[in-house]
Amino acid sequence: MKIKIEIEDNVLTGILYSNSTAMHLAKQLPVTVTLEDYAKTEKVFYTSEKLSVTNAPIGYKPNKGDITYYTPWGNVAIFYKNFGFANGLVSIGRIDEESIPLLQFSGNKKAVITIQH
Repeated sequence: MKIKIEIEDNVLTGILYSNSTAMHLAKQLPVTVTLEDYAKTEKVFYTSEKLSVTNAPIGYKPNKGDITYYTPWGNVAIFYKNFGFANGLVSIGRIDEESIPLLQFSGNKKAVITIQH
């Protein structure tokens, strides 16, 4: 499923995978969220309700561009740098390579996430 993330005048594109966690997020779209930086590695936001992690692996090792869900905190994370394996992290999608640099901003920014038709 293709998605679009609008941050001010920038448009990021990507996909959500067809696992239960990603599909649960897709059902909540469109959403307006605040992207916050975490550890100078990822942008995070919280969903209106915790996502399903049915049949999810115990953890994941994300690469830049990965969209993930962190089960313990209930947040979605979009990585703009590589990171190590983390328990409770579920891979749910990926942003396109050319979109990754658009996440390297300071401070918090509003973003609108929609399904791209």
